[in-house]
Amino acid sequence: MLKFRDKKPKVENELEPVTQMLPIESRERILEQVYEFMELEHLYESAIREVKTKLEILDSEFKTKYDYNPIHHIEDRLKSPQSIMDKLQRKGMTFNSANARTTLNDIAGVRVICNYIEDIYSVAEFLTRQDDVTLIKTKDYIKNPKPNGYRSLHLVIETPVFLSDRKEIVNVEVQIRTIAMDFWASLEHQLKYKTDSEVSAELAEQLKECAETIAATDTKMQSIYQTLKAIN
Repeated sequence: MLKFRDKKPKVENELEPVTQMLPIESRERILEQVYEFMELEHLYESAIREVKTKLEILDSEFKTKYDYNPIHHIEDRLKSPQSIMDKLQRKGMTFNSANARTTLNDIAGVRVICNYIEDIYSVAEFLTRQDDVTLIKTKDYIKNPKPNGYRSLHLVIETPVFLSDRKEIVNVEVQIRTIAMDFWASLEHQLKYKTDSEVSAELAEQLKECAETIAATDTKMQSIYQTLKAIN
């Protein structure tokens, strides 16, 4: 049966410039960690595909039944080993794949961008009531926005991944938000993390005001949509 360790010669050759000066014990320990994280990455990538497929099927069903797509688009991301290491260190934990799996719920992330607020809760309900999906945690930042104005519905779910020799249950964080919420969050993130300048209290207040304006627009657009739907 093919396993990641069957790629050992190739991995060792690629890492040789880095590991050749290390003692054999250290070299073997580093290689073992590399193999473990290759397997971890594959497992969480597979979990992302499982969740995205479920969401795409739900969206397709809505299109067939109601001639409407509640999902505008879907994005995904996999935490890098560096991000995993940083987060484990902040929690005072050793960097290894076992600690990553048992401690972190957001290694695999799926972001669902919806048209309207009501679509967010519909998608969340349909996803979490599937037989092989278990809801672990919910954080509703739409009903209870963060102090900076951030809005989104966060779910941590368990989903099965079927491998060649076993079934693994994997946590995936699913963030569901509207187009407007995503627009604000993306720009806020860029301002906060991609610039060298500190966001002043005045600018932070302006960002919060923008978030509230966007939230009011979301509510108004949903009202307009519901009115038009009732007419038709």
